[in-house]
Amino acid sequence: MRTAIRILACGLLPFTPLALAQTMHSPTLPQATTTPAAQSAHVMHLDVDVDDKAGTPITGLTQSDFTVLDNNATPAGLQFKVVGPGQGQMEVILVMDAVNSSFQTVSYEQQQLEKYLKNLNTKLPNPTSLAYITDKGAEIQKGFTQDPQLLNQGLLKISTGLRFITRNTGYWGNDERYSTSFKALDQLITYCTQLPGRKVLIWVSPGWPLMSGVRTELDGTQEKEVFKQIVAESTYMRYARVTIDDVNPRGLNSSLLRDYYYQEFTKGVSKLSDVYLGDLGLQVLAEQSGGKVIEADNDISRSVGKLMNTTASWYEFNFPMPPSEQPDTFHSTVVKVNKPGAKAYTRVGYYNQPAK
Repeated sequence: MRTAIRILACGLLPFTPLALAQTMHSPTLPQATTTPAAQSAHVMHLDVDVDDKAGTPITGLTQSDFTVLDNNATPAGLQFKVVGPGQGQMEVILVMDAVNSSFQTVSYEQQQLEKYLKNLNTKLPNPTSLAYITDKGAEIQKGFTQDPQLLNQGLLKISTGLRFITRNTGYWGNDERYSTSFKALDQLITYCTQLPGRKVLIWVSPGWPLMSGVRTELDGTQEKEVFKQIVAESTYMRYARVTIDDVNPRGLNSSLLRDYYYQEFTKGVSKLSDVYLGDLGLQVLAEQSGGKVIEADNDISRSVGKLMNTTASWYEFNFPMPPSEQPDTFHSTVVKVNKPGAKAYTRVGYYNQPAK
C-alpha cells in the first residue's frame, strides 16, 4: 500500500526534493496541434490497444465489446472508431537511454536493436525513427522510415563516444540522471506535438531512480511542486497523443522487487497528500499513458519486436469531459473488454480543468 511507503520518498538528493522539482521543465505546446482531439482541451481521446493472454493484438471488436468508464460512470457522447492495419497514422520512436544505463548495457541495447532490424524481412509496421538519450538531453534523428535496413544504418551512425552517467556515482549522479531524463522526455513530447496522429515511444531503459531507500517526506511546498509536474506531464502527453512502452534492458539480471516497485505509483494522483516523487518514474508514466512495461526478459530484440507488432491496429474513443469547478481535478479512465482473456491498454486518467 502507498501509505506504507510514504516515508520512502527519496533516495537521490543530498539536499531536498524541492530542489529537484525546481529543475523540471514542462514541454511547450505549439499554438495548434494536428490532432483534432487535442485541439479541444475538453475532449478526452483514448487510444486503446487490446491483447490476448499471449500478447497478440485482438482485432475485429465492436463498440459493444467495450465498457468505458470515466470516474466509474459511462461518459456521455461516447464515440468509437476502429483503426485497422494501415488505416491510422502512427509514428514510432525507438529510444536508447545512455543516461540510466551503463556503457555495457547501452552496447547490448544497440546490438539487440541491430539484431531485430537485420532479421526483419518485411517493412516496419509504422514509420519509425530513433532517439538517443545522453547527458545533453534527447538526440532525435529527424525523419521516419518503414525500411528496417535504412533504420539500422541510422542506428550504426549513432555516436557512442559520449559521457555515460553510471549507476554508481551516488546521490549527485542520481540527481543528475533524474533531471537530465526529464529534460529528454520533455524534448521528445514537444517534438511529438509537431507530428500527426498517434505517437509511440519504445524506451529501452531501466528508468531513472524511483527515489526509495532514504526516509524523507515531502513538505507542503514540495508536494505542490511535484504535483504540478505530474499534472503537466500527464496533460502534455495526452495532448500529443504519446504512449510510452518501456523495455528494461537489465532483464533477468536485475532485482524483481526493485523493478516492480514502480507499480505502487501507477493509479494516478488525485490529491496532494498522495504525491510521491515515484509518481514520475518512467515505468509509471508508461503504464499511465496506456503503454506496456516489459521486465525480466534479456531478449531486447524479441521484446521490441513484440511491441512493434502491437502497433499495427487499435481502437479509439472520444467523449466530452464533464464540467469541472476546480483545476487539476483527476478523473480515472477505465476500458474493459467483454472477451475472455482480453486486456485493454489505455490512458489511466486525465486532469480536468474549468472551462474558460
